[in-house]
Amino acid sequence: MGVFDCLSLQAWGNNINEIKNSSINNLESKQKLLLVTSEFPPQPGGIGNHAWHLARSFQANQIDVQVISDQRSREGKEERDFDSAQDFEVIRIPRKKLIFLSYVDRILKSFHLAKKNDIVLLSGKFSIWIGGLLSLFLKKKYVAVLHGSEVLLPSKVQRKFTDFCLKRFDRLIAVSNYTKSLIDHLNLEVEVIPNGFEISEFANQVRTLSPDFKLNLVTVGNVTPRKGQHNIIEALPEIRKKYPQVEYHIVGIPTTKDRLISLAENLNVEEHLIFHGRVSEEEKLDLLKQATIFMMLSEHTSAGDVEGFGIAILEGNALGLPGIGAKGCGIEDAIAHQKSGILVNHKNKEEIVDAIDTILGNYSQFSENAIEWTQHFTWDKIIQQYLEVVSR
Repeated sequence: MGVFDCLSLQAWGNNINEIKNSSINNLESKQKLLLVTSEFPPQPGGIGNHAWHLARSFQANQIDVQVISDQRSREGKEERDFDSAQDFEVIRIPRKKLIFLSYVDRILKSFHLAKKNDIVLLSGKFSIWIGGLLSLFLKKKYVAVLHGSEVLLPSKVQRKFTDFCLKRFDRLIAVSNYTKSLIDHLNLEVEVIPNGFEISEFANQVRTLSPDFKLNLVTVGNVTPRKGQHNIIEALPEIRKKYPQVEYHIVGIPTTKDRLISLAENLNVEEHLIFHGRVSEEEKLDLLKQATIFMMLSEHTSAGDVEGFGIAILEGNALGLPGIGAKGCGIEDAIAHQKSGILVNHKNKEEIVDAIDTILGNYSQFSENAIEWTQHFTWDKIIQQYLEVVSR
């Protein structure tokens, strides 16, 4: 073997060693992230769905994830079945008869696991409080995700403690510019990263209206004052004048169903309501495909509950379904006004009817714009923004 051959072999060997050392260093430096969240699937909820996608996306991007959340079903079978299908670890805190003990359990478990992780990501009101407590004892990177309601608490003491916690965190992420504005008084640096969503296989199909179409309105979300189903019902008498066959489909856990039925009866529009309750993902997609316009006229409640973003609108948009949403909340970031849908004053019935007229008058263009708009919010794009924030 010649000198050059020997030198080449030696260089090749050195390269192999460098690759091995690099791989070892990468394994040793692989970051670990603890996600503490107030909600997590399989139970419904926007914060939980957001947290699940974050956990999956971080894990897919070579960050080891552990999740702490509640066990909300009595026996825990739903959660165990769901958790066993994930490629990251989920730690559930069972609900005790004395709810205070469940909170203590979650704090202690979070403290124990935070020691083993590099980053602590906090989502939801109580999770932010846990992060504030942990930061007093453990030096980690703390990142909070703000959805909105956690900073609009009715108690002054709770608001003060939340402010204290937020000031201790390394990074703050708001899901909308509206949510960011809720903590302007703290003068903190806040990154706005919108909610992401997963596009259905049925997406990207531009819709047209047949000459004999029937106006089907739909809202997907827990049936509560914040989601604003009552605002659509209050507008139905005006809507019915122009569209007598209108149907309003209400999809979600029927928390205040009786109250809405009573309201509809008083307005003589009860025959136009259809309650679907909690549905499967397949049933939800079918209802969205059958709908004409997605409605989300959310409002800020006296208890401090507020719409931080409105991801359900984008799920409809991806199916070519235009949306009508309320001004003055996070929905302003979820709708491209006069393109993917229209923003209105949620109490102004004339504005609501005019918005319906405008969309129906140029339906295919609104449908096409809605599909195009959703491309900004796919999880492959959103997670890159999160990775950039947590890596700083």
